[in-house]
Amino acid sequence: MAWKTLDDMDLSGKVVLVRVDINVPVENGVVTDATRIEKIVPTISDILEKGGKPVLLAHFGRPKGKVVPEMSLKPLVPALEAALGRKVTFAEDCIGGPAKKAVAAMQPGDVVLLENTRFHAGEEKNDPELAAGMAALGEIYVNDAFSAAHRAHSSTEGIAHILPSCAGRLMEAELKALEAALGTPQRPVTAVVGGAKVSTKLDLLGNLVSKVDNLVIGGGMANTFLVAKGIEVGKSLAERDMAETAKEILNKAAAANCRIILPVDVVVAREFKAGAENETVAADACPADAMILDAGPETVAEISAVFENSKTLIWNGPLGAFEIAPFDAATNAAAKKAAELTEAGGLISVAGGGDTVAALNKAGVAEAFSYISTAGGAFLEWMEGKELPGVAALNK
Repeated sequence: MAWKTLDDMDLSGKVVLVRVDINVPVENGVVTDATRIEKIVPTISDILEKGGKPVLLAHFGRPKGKVVPEMSLKPLVPALEAALGRKVTFAEDCIGGPAKKAVAAMQPGDVVLLENTRFHAGEEKNDPELAAGMAALGEIYVNDAFSAAHRAHSSTEGIAHILPSCAGRLMEAELKALEAALGTPQRPVTAVVGGAKVSTKLDLLGNLVSKVDNLVIGGGMANTFLVAKGIEVGKSLAERDMAETAKEILNKAAAANCRIILPVDVVVAREFKAGAENETVAADACPADAMILDAGPETVAEISAVFENSKTLIWNGPLGAFEIAPFDAATNAAAKKAAELTEAGGLISVAGGGDTVAALNKAGVAEAFSYISTAGGAFLEWMEGKELPGVAALNK
């Protein structure tokens, strides 16, 4: 790997600027879910153990370069203190007087949280002056915010060109997992891509067919591929105007020797609601007045067989309308199979994206996967084969 980790840096006595993602839900001034805060604890603890003085940089919400009091990071201090088990000092700005004063007063063991980087218009423009203002506060830069690594902002990319830089523990774990899944994976590699629309995942599908051995397509996207193959899907969600594009992806996959797995049987219903009356039919036998809401048991059996013959699995998106029963059955069954194979040591499984995390949590198997990325946009762009500015900057 071209990027350095905390193990490569001498942090003793040094002020360490740490870019974190603590964009957590807050209600009435109180953090309601501290998961993202808990995930940065290993990095902060390691810096403190190595004698460094951690100064946290983070964004919160979308204040669009203005000071928006409701988007201050100050209410996060109690949750940070609880997670770290120590006092956290808050500075009213991320550059200038308040920040300099808070950093200058630091003693060994102290942690400082700087105010929302996005209160400055220069942050999202990757303004060199703002990056220099933040960099002036510290001696080493640590990026621990993979979820913001697809943005070239002053605090995610700019500072990395000014100070000696490395990845934090969370970023390191994410990059290692992704490298194992698509960089130099154990083959065969299978990808599961689900979701409503083909149009939002064109780059993703185009990149994957040249990288993986098997591509399982689920959700509303699968209906568009069925239409491309001349199969009628009744009232199902399908992007009929994308049929030609779907055909191109099928042809590209065939040329790259990538096997595409589409539903062979489907669960259909006349209405989309929990417990709706439904039936399972062959994929080419959807009644004209019905809609496809899930993959059927034969499809799940085929997917399970593909998983059994794979060494690496990358998962993004559900196989059906997983939010409501009984249309969560295929996603749950396939997820449980992947979890079982992972726990038995036969499969490396990496999953990411909002719906995916929700679906795997709902299936009760998230803990069993090798790695679950909560990064959303950054995870998708990585799957699309795009360079992530925040990661690329650590390489330079």
